[in-house]
Amino acid sequence: MPSVTLASVVRAEWIKFRTVRSTGAGYAVTFALTIGIGALIAAAIRGHWQTMDPLAKLAFDPVSTSLGGILFAQFAVGVIGILFITSEYATGSIRTTLAATPRRIQVAAAKLIVLLSATIVVAEIVVVVAFLIGQRIFAGVVPTASMASAPVLRSVLLGGVYLALLGAFGFGIGLILRHQSAAISVFTSLLLVVPIVVFVLPQSWQDSITRYEPSALGRAMMSTTSPPQLFAAWPATTVLATYVIVTLASGALLLVHRDA
Repeated sequence: MPSVTLASVVRAEWIKFRTVRSTGAGYAVTFALTIGIGALIAAAIRGHWQTMDPLAKLAFDPVSTSLGGILFAQFAVGVIGILFITSEYATGSIRTTLAATPRRIQVAAAKLIVLLSATIVVAEIVVVVAFLIGQRIFAGVVPTASMASAPVLRSVLLGGVYLALLGAFGFGIGLILRHQSAAISVFTSLLLVVPIVVFVLPQSWQDSITRYEPSALGRAMMSTTSPPQLFAAWPATTVLATYVIVTLASGALLLVHRDA
């Protein structure tokens, strides 16, 4: 019997990933939200630019504004990552997968490779398109930005990295919890509910906690400057990557030591 290699497991997981209907639907939603909402925000800014407060104009960032749709698309990529692992638990096919590949870490690694590879490609394409459309809408009325500038290029590319990391984060949560609804609830709460809870805390607490929220890390990654009270772009990326690594490591440990 031929040995099971990581490459062969990756090929098998790629077939699963691309043939599942939810994958295509999830990426389609990612495209629609990132580009569509980004364009709507850009059009709204253009329409109200002449009447905007001068201080707001000085603080305006054409890059992060044109990528505003990412803050909605982040839920789509998280769900893609969650469903990639939890759907097998829901159908019971995870038992077949683990029987065919006794080294469970190999299964998790192969799924992660497939998920990250597909998501980073899709994410980088969609953020570049959203950025270019946003700058085209701004042109002639609102200040624009060019990817010829290093900070702008960094912010655009890190927008794609942010989406890819959130996909892996969702995958890690799904690996830990194994249930679709529970994993989606936790993921959504971390991105949406936690900031609301923090908002009602004393201001000094908000200043200390907000910068560690995943959505705040995303804003910092996509900003050409360091936003007040938030990390700079690269430290923010490091913090978010740490969340992902810890979540994935916890999920992998549980995968190895508990029953399917």
